[in-house]
Amino acid sequence: MRALVQRVDWAEVLIGGQIVCRIDHGLLVYVGSAEKDTESDAASLAEKVLGLRVFEDDDGRLKLSCQDIRGEILAIPDLMVNATELWSPEEAGRKAAESQHVEDLYVAFCIAVGQSIRMERGPFRAAMTIRSAAAGPVNVLIDMPTGTPQH
Repeated sequence: MRALVQRVDWAEVLIGGQIVCRIDHGLLVYVGSAEKDTESDAASLAEKVLGLRVFEDDDGRLKLSCQDIRGEILAIPDLMVNATELWSPEEAGRKAAESQHVEDLYVAFCIAVGQSIRMERGPFRAAMTIRSAAAGPVNVLIDMPTGTPQH
């Protein structure tokens, strides 16, 4: 599994021009998974995202996690985050979108994150507009090898 994580002042998802979910200060996380990934990978990725130290402490150093600052997380299913490794670009979206397993892994990731922090999630298989205000910029790409042991 793979996640592209961005520190944000706020982020929201719109469908049909209507806001369906929104967070304030926290992380916008684009989540990609593949058939080879497991629920253990989803839990490990959630743990990594929750542990990211990308927020400033009192000395201005990036030493605090989203949990430490009582931030929020907005997860977005992004079928293209790891598409180039899986398939040719023209097949990527179609194959991932057809997979119930890929959706189940996204849901497992969201459930794991939601046990520790307030979070919202964008719907799977939906055309959406994502708006946000990047803070930093601070962006991190987390790549979890398949079968990563959970700590």
